[in-house]
Amino acid sequence: MTVTAPVSGLLPALRRSAPVQALASWKGGVAGTFLILVVLGALFAPWLTPYGFDVQNLPGAFQAPNLSHPMGTDEFGRDVLTRILYGARTSLSVSAVAIAISLFCGMVLGASAGYFGGRFDRAVMVVVDLTWAFPEILVALMLVAIIGPGTTGTLVAICVAYLAQFTRLTRAQVMALKSETFVEAARGMGASNAAILFRHLLPNCLGPVLVAGMLATGDAIILEATLGFFGLGAQPPTPSWGGMMSSGSGLLFKGPWIIMFPGLCIALTVVAINMFGDALLHKLDVRERVRTA
Repeated sequence: MTVTAPVSGLLPALRRSAPVQALASWKGGVAGTFLILVVLGALFAPWLTPYGFDVQNLPGAFQAPNLSHPMGTDEFGRDVLTRILYGARTSLSVSAVAIAISLFCGMVLGASAGYFGGRFDRAVMVVVDLTWAFPEILVALMLVAIIGPGTTGTLVAICVAYLAQFTRLTRAQVMALKSETFVEAARGMGASNAAILFRHLLPNCLGPVLVAGMLATGDAIILEATLGFFGLGAQPPTPSWGGMMSSGSGLLFKGPWIIMFPGLCIALTVVAINMFGDALLHKLDVRERVRTA
């Protein structure tokens, strides 16, 4: 027999959830609304613009922003707004998927290292500290040089570049919690190590780690744009915000809007992610735990 929770009980729980409370604040509300609009624009790009992102119109090249092209056209006559909407698909999806994979792997590695300790902990931390000794952009450039340019190489590079951050944070949380009474009680009741780790410890670590993952997504967008600017990200004709800025960098005085609008989108999106992450951090009340990890 299946018992379902009443709707009247779900609504108060939904209102008490940290993301909803963050959206209720002015900072989280403004940032969250902007992020929702960016995601919706990327998802519904084919229905929001009548132009194709790769359709060239050479006679209409370098048109300044006007009613037909609100953000102008580039050197090939392609609509800049259309390419920004489609480029959001590339930049946001690659960054979000890479951070999600890095977050999952970092939580598993960090939780296992923090719980079991010993040689496994030392081996994991040696590898993690080795990758953390270099800036993210340097790690990403080395990996892309090995794998090759493109979205796959960029995704792997971002994933590895931020793995150390999530591993160390999860390890610190697990080490602080594994001596708590509820863990000893679960062990005394015969719970296996896997059950203690994944049923009792990891759920209590999710708050600060997920907030750190959201804040890292903003950095990942910048890293993806940097690789795209160097020509190592998504390859033409697939648009990306960094690739658009790269193509417009040599046309700054002839068509400044070509580089200005993609750069503005990157800046506003990253600021919005950081603002919403900060609002979420306050609602979760984990600022000090993240800072001291």
